[in-house]
Amino acid sequence: MSDDTIVKAPAIAPPDLDRLVDLVVSSERMVVFTGAGISTESGIPDYRGPNGIWARNAIPTIESVRSDPEAQRKHWEFRRERYPEMLAREPNAGHLAIARLDAAGKVLATITQNIDGLHQKAGNRPDHVIELHGSTHRLRCMDCGREYDGIDIQRRLEAGEEDPRCEVCGGPLRAATILFGESLPKQALQTALAVSQVTDLMLIVGSSLVVNPAARLPVIAKERGAHVVIVNRTATPLDGIADLALQVEAGDTLAAMADRVLAETKGH
Repeated sequence: MSDDTIVKAPAIAPPDLDRLVDLVVSSERMVVFTGAGISTESGIPDYRGPNGIWARNAIPTIESVRSDPEAQRKHWEFRRERYPEMLAREPNAGHLAIARLDAAGKVLATITQNIDGLHQKAGNRPDHVIELHGSTHRLRCMDCGREYDGIDIQRRLEAGEEDPRCEVCGGPLRAATILFGESLPKQALQTALAVSQVTDLMLIVGSSLVVNPAARLPVIAKERGAHVVIVNRTATPLDGIADLALQVEAGDTLAAMADRVLAETKGH
């Protein structure tokens, strides 16, 4: 077996599925919190997986993006080659299940640590998705702050631009994602904190729950009286506070749960 092979986690046990469904059905203000693990089934490597940036020693920093010409050159070269792959990624069963619940009014908000945009692509209401780490599908000028669509910049790169600049002020561009050494965007974090304080159920999917301040959100929800459910391939540091901690496949689990929840709520 190669290092790239991902062994599937076991399927959810029927009693656990019953408990999960009961919690979601009874919830009136569910918040979903997702990490890299929900997108691995769409072919996007986890940061800490065998193909992630930690393993490849390719961790970008704010200093390298702003002041290192060689790092900037490699960044644009990498983006020109790899961004089409990100655009081609499709939501998996987990994303689609959350979007179905969102469309049915069962989701107050979806907080995500991911930058892939797959929740919106699956059909989540964009204004109900809180992107804690930004989005790879937007770029912004580091001087004036103007934002650009990722596809527009991709066209410029493919047309031969090696260092695309802001069309307004000529400043350097960067992906509107959080780099190592940066704080989370203030507005996104404030909104995430607000919904975490009022939710009655936080459903965490595919997050290792080791990166703060994001990992504090489930603790805040629990302290405010919410139920907490964790669906992740491996154990997390917060399993002890969870009402239900499941080491199962996210896609299959969420799809089965959404089918049951929507069937049960349809008759009410």
